[in-house]
Amino acid sequence: MMTGLPFAPASDRNKGPILDALLDRLPDAGRLLEIGSGTGQHAVYMAPRFPALVWQTSDRAGELAGLAARLGAEGGPNLPPPLCLDVLTDAWPVGAFDAAYSANTSHIMSWVEVRAMFGGLGRALSGGAPFCLYGPFNRNGGYTAPSNAEFDRSLRARNPDMGLRDLGDLERLGRDHQLALEEILDLPVNNMLLTFRRAGT
Repeated sequence: MMTGLPFAPASDRNKGPILDALLDRLPDAGRLLEIGSGTGQHAVYMAPRFPALVWQTSDRAGELAGLAARLGAEGGPNLPPPLCLDVLTDAWPVGAFDAAYSANTSHIMSWVEVRAMFGGLGRALSGGAPFCLYGPFNRNGGYTAPSNAEFDRSLRARNPDMGLRDLGDLERLGRDHQLALEEILDLPVNNMLLTFRRAGT
């Protein structure tokens, strides 16, 4: 790894289990939109395993410099320059992507931003495209582990708009935007990978 690049230890720890799950859930070819790519660690690790899938990273303007630096240092031919995308304010391409992926974003976003993300993906994804969302989630209104409860409290202490989202709320939100929740996969350290499927073919 090139020194001086932004680095998130959690992204490094969870990338292996996530990739193993994505290998069975993402298309082999086409275009994928990653929302909230952050440091770009997942993109440069995962994209080489999908050589025919263009892995389009994105993030808000303030995060693009570090993301672009990592892509420039470690990216491959299927990693184009990052897209500036604020889910609330930036225009979303319509029907342009065959898959979407986002990790550890829904609990950092406000609920208004989560709604905007699903709304944007409902327009940006082609029919039948998967959206894989990774992170810690609540189930039936409750925490799935004490560590998740502690994490949620720490998030809300930083910003009351942050917090773990409930699977039921996300399932209903997906339905509102033609994204059906088709699978909930448990992953290590009390995280999950949710796979939504865009309606249509």
